[in-house]
Amino acid sequence: MSINELLAQYGDKYIQALFTTWKLTALAFVLAFVIGVVITVIRICPIKPARVAGDFYVQIFRNIPGAALLIVLVYALPYLNLVWSYYACVLIATSLIPSAFCSEYLMAGMNTIAVGQIEAARALGMTFFQMLKNVIFPQALRASVLPMTNLLVATMLTTALASQVPLNPTDLTGIVSYINTRAVGGVTAFLISAVLYCATAVVIGQLGSLLDRKVRILR
Repeated sequence: MSINELLAQYGDKYIQALFTTWKLTALAFVLAFVIGVVITVIRICPIKPARVAGDFYVQIFRNIPGAALLIVLVYALPYLNLVWSYYACVLIATSLIPSAFCSEYLMAGMNTIAVGQIEAARALGMTFFQMLKNVIFPQALRASVLPMTNLLVATMLTTALASQVPLNPTDLTGIVSYINTRAVGGVTAFLISAVLYCATAVVIGQLGSLLDRKVRILR
């Protein structure tokens, strides 16, 4: 089928799939960011066992394949009487893996903070959480805009895991399988999804660059 024929017949399905991908991306990124912040706090807290646990979390979820994690959530956990919907399993899988990278990017952002600022905060009598709130995280976030932009794009691509389970409506990868089981979409069906992925990534990249220029710390 040609591109025009595919869009005429399945254009509405592609739009639904695009919005599903955007929704999954937004929810997964927000969850990943929240988890990443919590893990980062644990990794720099004064309690050594907590720091070890935080580092262990990052090492596990930074190196586990997304498909393997989804298989565990969908097929292994029911043996432990933990049965979640397919959507929840996809959302968890696409949140836990980026959260580990989010923590790494925040840690890298913290390395840009001068030691003298931390010492000054301690001299002023700030508690650990006061330093996090007023000194560390504001600067770490400003230094991590571009890495976080890349993480958002990577999270969007990770949502392709949704194609491995029956979601309705499906995502941009799953729509290709949907079409090819009903018509001969071939490579053209993949091409349309790829263009939509690329267009979304370009928009995210441009917005991230604009935000970085506005909040960048000039040294």
